[in-house]
Amino acid sequence: MGTLALFGGKPVRDSFLPYGHHWLDEDDMQQVVQTLKSPVITQGSVVEQFEEAVADYTGARYAVAFSSGTAALHGACHAAGLENGDELLTSANTFAASANCALYVGAQPVFADIDPRTYNIDPGGIENRLSERTRAIVPVDFSGQPADLDPIMKLAEKHELVVIEDAAHALGALYRGRKVGTLADMTMFSFHPVKLVTTGEGGMIVTDHREWYEKLKSFRTHGVSKEPSRMGRYEGPWYYEMNDLGYNYRMTDFQAALGVSQIKKIDRFLYLRNQWAQLYQQAFSGIDGIIPPYQPDDIRSGWHLYVIRLELEKLKTGRKEIFEALRAENIGVHVHYLPVYWHPYYEKLGYRRGLCPQAEAYYQTAITLPLFPKMTKSDVETVVEAVKKVVRFFRK
Repeated sequence: MGTLALFGGKPVRDSFLPYGHHWLDEDDMQQVVQTLKSPVITQGSVVEQFEEAVADYTGARYAVAFSSGTAALHGACHAAGLENGDELLTSANTFAASANCALYVGAQPVFADIDPRTYNIDPGGIENRLSERTRAIVPVDFSGQPADLDPIMKLAEKHELVVIEDAAHALGALYRGRKVGTLADMTMFSFHPVKLVTTGEGGMIVTDHREWYEKLKSFRTHGVSKEPSRMGRYEGPWYYEMNDLGYNYRMTDFQAALGVSQIKKIDRFLYLRNQWAQLYQQAFSGIDGIIPPYQPDDIRSGWHLYVIRLELEKLKTGRKEIFEALRAENIGVHVHYLPVYWHPYYEKLGYRRGLCPQAEAYYQTAITLPLFPKMTKSDVETVVEAVKKVVRFFRK
């Protein structure tokens, strides 16, 4: 395999391969340019077109676009009525936004541990974290694999809780034959550039509940309404009223134009992500020192991320040096995620390490490998070569 690039050898790749990357083509660009040349570049009709496209694709009744997935989660907590003194339960293994959305409305995040196979929130560990103040559960579809929603929804029904699915990674994923977006009370999607489809920045909530839909639309636009039926009085076509405290969380029309174009390609993007993930699965199966991701038979992952775990007891070094060795081979590995309550901000709030042992153990051994549709089979092969080269070097 040769000397590791970390120690002066020749890298497996000549150029750096990031862990994720958008894929824009001429159609995408023309759609955006056409909107930029139109009389309206924000607060026009293209956002509604994008919302309709996502609702149609997922099978949800309503969709509301936001400036980011984080803003969308904030809106969902507001629509669900969370407030000071309430608790929101979520996974410890996620980006901070899944918990921050509780803090935005004055509620308190409570963290549940993960299933050590799927890295998603463990339904069996949720009930003993509930209290009389719990109002919502935010399960996270980590890496694109849907959380185990059926038992979570049953638990939520039993305790009269709202379920807001954080599906930032999972647009297009299937859970027991059903599309993500039809499983929870509200579902959030993200359109960041490394996600399945992109609008640059952006997010969306889909739901079947009319009341939440109306609250979400108002919340993203300063709490303002222009609909006569929702006003105390009506003084004319120019008139509007602010009925609630909202935010400027709007998506622009030119961002939505990109989304309208991108979502037409979603099936191809899903197919390619799955192809590359399956090549990884085959390559890493049975390799000493590596645990490839587990996939239940009753789900189809969106494959936003491909995460391996290191069997550190079989290796002569820790995760940090293996990470650095792979980066030296020009493989843009990453790590997802630091347990949320390990962040200094959460430590200041009183959260302590040891709260979720499985999530903490996962974090200390996880490495994310490159996975995105625009990769080639040759790219995948170089990643496999580099991982095997590094792991074999450091294997006991």
